[in-house]
Amino acid sequence: MKIASMKWMLLLALGLLLVGCQATEAKEELADGSLTTEVVDSHSQGNNDSDDHDHDHSEEDEKIYKGYFEDNQVEHRSLSDWEGNWQSVYPYLLDGTLDEVFTHKAEATGKMSATEYKEYYEIGYKTDTERIVIQGDTVTFFTDGEEVSGKYEADGFEILTYEAKNKGVRYIFKLVEPTEGLPQYIQFSDHRIAPDVSDHYHLYGGDDREALLEEVVNWPTYYPSTMDGHTIAHEMIAH
Repeated sequence: MKIASMKWMLLLALGLLLVGCQATEAKEELADGSLTTEVVDSHSQGNNDSDDHDHDHSEEDEKIYKGYFEDNQVEHRSLSDWEGNWQSVYPYLLDGTLDEVFTHKAEATGKMSATEYKEYYEIGYKTDTERIVIQGDTVTFFTDGEEVSGKYEADGFEILTYEAKNKGVRYIFKLVEPTEGLPQYIQFSDHRIAPDVSDHYHLYGGDDREALLEEVVNWPTYYPSTMDGHTIAHEMIAH
């Protein structure tokens, strides 16, 4: 009788221990949001999906960022995806702030030296438009101390295939009314292929829509004006 009682108590204790462990695991999962079912807006900075989904989603994002996607995945986007106050990264290249980026690329790839990478990006980033502000359908360019604004409307997108066989998407906007000092067309490329708030972008501007699609050497690049140069450099290294 005593033996049976001891076995029963042992089983009860083991059961309570397992329940306790499961409760702890559940609390940990809930703490990081992995068990929540709240639907997050695609423009939100948060993510309440499961850890496994986060991992898979990150891998898919990385593929898209590198230019590997199906054409039918590409969606139209509005100018609001690029709304904000943006600064050119070109001055940070000139003053040496981005040197650590080029050193990192040289060490990571072994394809070019840090100096060669800097020369390559100097051509890519070069621009005299130091700041761009986008509000609604209005785009304001700050170029050589001059400020010029114009309204732009969506003009579709184009999918480009590069020599390396990866792809890119140019989201195109057309100037509504001709304005002196403004490009007739602007084309955004930010490694995204569907509606989403941009964290940086490459901007192509000119008056010939088709000719602009051929530009792959000079791609002025813009990050939020609230970021300092060192933060931008670390963001670049992360990619």
